[in-house]
Amino acid sequence: MMSSQQDSKLHSKSIAHPLAPFTYENDVYQAGLKGQKPSITFNCLEWETLAKDRLSADSYGYVWGSAGTRDTDDNNKKAFKKWGIMPSRLVKSDFPDLKTTLFGETFDYPIAMAPVGVQRIFHPDGETAAAKVAEKEHVTYILSTASSTSIEDVAKANGSGSRWYQLYWPLNENNDITVSLLSRAKAAGYKVLVVTLDTYILGWRPSDLDNAYNPFIRADDIGVALGFSDPVYRRKFQEKHGRPIEEDVQTAATEWAHTIFPGVSHGWEDLKFLQEHWDGPIVLKGIQTVADAKRAVEYGVQGIVVSNHGGRQQDGGIASLDVLPEIVDAVGDDLEIIFDSGVRCGADIVKALALGAKMVLIGRPYIYGLAIQGEHGVSHVLKSLLGDFNLSLHLSGIRSVSPEHLNRSVLRRTNN
Repeated sequence: MMSSQQDSKLHSKSIAHPLAPFTYENDVYQAGLKGQKPSITFNCLEWETLAKDRLSADSYGYVWGSAGTRDTDDNNKKAFKKWGIMPSRLVKSDFPDLKTTLFGETFDYPIAMAPVGVQRIFHPDGETAAAKVAEKEHVTYILSTASSTSIEDVAKANGSGSRWYQLYWPLNENNDITVSLLSRAKAAGYKVLVVTLDTYILGWRPSDLDNAYNPFIRADDIGVALGFSDPVYRRKFQEKHGRPIEEDVQTAATEWAHTIFPGVSHGWEDLKFLQEHWDGPIVLKGIQTVADAKRAVEYGVQGIVVSNHGGRQQDGGIASLDVLPEIVDAVGDDLEIIFDSGVRCGADIVKALALGAKMVLIGRPYIYGLAIQGEHGVSHVLKSLLGDFNLSLHLSGIRSVSPEHLNRSVLRRTNN
């Protein structure tokens, strides 16, 4: 009978690609032979509880919180259960090719870290830790305008990693600030601009309201670091108040929050301004209807994120996964389609890609990892999700993430 060590070595020799996420499993089992057990569970459904145990009520309420009755958040998770993966047998192939291509660039994995703000309320290292892990694990990092760390410092932590910039879009009266943010991001190596459309004001979130907690208006730089480090905003604040930000942090934080969450939305015609000041791909995040997806094509952007902000903005909303197939059918040949909202495990990633997404965003899970154990926690979550995803494909006989192999033919609707 083959020993576990021999089995693991044989398993590892069959790897065709140097980035084979399932080998994290092998590492854990090898450590187990020496009596070492993982410090964080591999049960993805328990990460939320572990994070709750480590966070203040304010911080946990902020990351866990959703709009209203959490109906949209619940719908996101239920939507994945409506689909089952149908495996194919006796498929002679090596481990699946996980590479995907968007905007003419090849990515090692079809996942990215969703833009999540105020990360230092979950762990002192915040965005710095997450960006470091992103580079190490070959995963694209998307920086939020609501970051608690500057554009430049996150870029430094991310090193040679793939990084995109997410914009909370100031009104036209503050176009000079928008241009400054875009210029800084471009200079710091962020390649894609992700424009969030559904958060021009924070949603009705009972968990934050119960705690009377808004991280953006406090007398610190949490969530407002991009503003506090922006030369244009600093100049405008000085001119308006006759003193620097550091002498009135409370006012400066509140005014920056109102700058990036102004309370009213831009119009489609305003996209022209962004196109004039950003020379890379532009992606619109928050698309939930075919009509809006078609408008995105008409207005000449390069991609969309089918997303409802993880249920955080609007209660009673439809699940993002439920609208993904019809949006793909309508504009999939014209735009790069990215998926976000409700992803918790490897099988969820498989289903979103099979329904037509080219890339899938991971949000709350990696923040839970950050809360649990900082940089190591983020790494554990990403490695776990990728390993689970890797083996879900392989054990289903799916050769790659290419639409040729991973498409709706591998799924079947269920009665859940």
